Amino acid sequence: MTDRIQLLEALRREAMLGGGEKRIAEQHKKGKLTARERLEILLDPGSFEEKDMFVRHRSTNFGIDKQRPLGDGVITGTGTIHGRIVCVFSQDFTVFGGSLSETHAEKICKIMDLALKIGAPIIGLNDSGGARIQEGVVSLGGYADIFLRNTMASGVIPQISVILGPCAGGAVYSPAITDFIFMTKGSSYMFVTGPNVVKTVTHEEVTFEELGGAETHASKSGVAHFACEDEIDCLHRVRSLMSYLPSGNQSALPYIPTADTADRKCTKLDTIIPENPNQPYDIKDIIKEIIDEQQFLEVHADFAENIVVGFATLNGNPIGIIANQPASMAGVLDINSSVKGARFVRFCDCFNIPLLVFEDVPGFLPGTDQEWRGIIIQGAKLLYAFCEATVPKVTVITRKAYGGAYDVMNSKHIRGDYNIAWPTAEIAVMGAKGAVEILFKKEIDSAENPQSKAAELEASYNEQFCNPYAAAERGYIDDIVIPSETRIKLIKAFTLLANKKDHNPWKKHGNIPL
Repeated sequence: MTDRIQLLEALRREAMLGGGEKRIAEQHKKGKLTARERLEILLDPGSFEEKDMFVRHRSTNFGIDKQRPLGDGVITGTGTIHGRIVCVFSQDFTVFGGSLSETHAEKICKIMDLALKIGAPIIGLNDSGGARIQEGVVSLGGYADIFLRNTMASGVIPQISVILGPCAGGAVYSPAITDFIFMTKGSSYMFVTGPNVVKTVTHEEVTFEELGGAETHASKSGVAHFACEDEIDCLHRVRSLMSYLPSGNQSALPYIPTADTADRKCTKLDTIIPENPNQPYDIKDIIKEIIDEQQFLEVHADFAENIVVGFATLNGNPIGIIANQPASMAGVLDINSSVKGARFVRFCDCFNIPLLVFEDVPGFLPGTDQEWRGIIIQGAKLLYAFCEATVPKVTVITRKAYGGAYDVMNSKHIRGDYNIAWPTAEIAVMGAKGAVEILFKKEIDSAENPQSKAAELEASYNEQFCNPYAAAERGYIDDIVIPSETRIKLIKAFTLLANKKDHNPWKKHGNIPL
């Protein structure tokens, strides 16, 4: 028995070394952590339980059968984050460059299957050179097996992808299906085809970082939700995100204790909206003043900055926030902001996270570029997402709510549960200047002083239409509130809506405008 225990302990030590001390040193030299070190930071101390430590690959091609390291380039298992169970896999670049083989894929699929069975989030730490070429189509099939499980798990359990090295070719499509993608600046990249192929096909000279680095995907493509300074920062931010999320679509939301009080007035808000309706302000100042302890976890912070999305708590209860940003492009909705907002709304609805909307939107961005690139279809995604969502949905109109954008931003007409406005709200088809130019064109043109006449008519239009009272008269607004009382009102509203039940007609699935 002693001999057998010694053999087991020897094999465990071998597995813990991955590709060996030399390759671990190379990983550290690049400023990167090993697969196991990453798990130690991500998970609660001492909580990791490894699965399939003794798996070896079965390939015999190209002499690869002479190298059969334990674990086969990926570490899988379970652990806890903030005391709640998660399933994880961490690719080990020290073993065959983290390349995906048949058995490597089987290990990932097995832990994903377990995650679905027990209703636990799945977090993947990606650091891989791609498909293991020596195994040919078998490794490609392994990717497809993972893609299928990503799709089946979508909306059932949260799926988080953390890119901590290369992720190229077909490998990128698993993270793309997941809910959130984290990347590290200077050490991770994602692309379908690399710089060399790009140069051959399109003659473009581009670096790895420019083509698919963290900052590129966080600001230009929107592929990455978070661009982190380094691996430790990245893993800590994953832990922060997980604190707001339930374990699955049938699990209760976590409660985050707060020292903030439910009856706190936000006096700064009474003077935060500029007197000039065209002057910008930062919507994040309003968000942070209202939520618990100013703790706002922004998602997609560097992409489509004219809309702000992220997580916070109110009275200790997680909420998803979506807000127009007057400080960027006047808060107008365009293609990128519509898609960003729609994706976030749908995630929150999947996992029963209540939605809070802050609205200050002058409309959709005009122009040939937007029209030719499909703003009609792209804008409809945000509309569809809000219409479909059955979670508690609350809207605060702080200033402008113009045109079709008023409808889209969780209006009462698309099942907004509690819609309130500040006295500074302007709810109208369009701004006074544009409306007057259309309604009174002849009268202005024939006036002795057209400019003076236009100004007079604009003032009259503002008084009659650019306020929240006409909408309130029709019940489109539930209440007009003093800004400083907003936090108190919202906490009461979400408490009231805690047991909300709403249902959509039975369907296999809807056909969202893609």
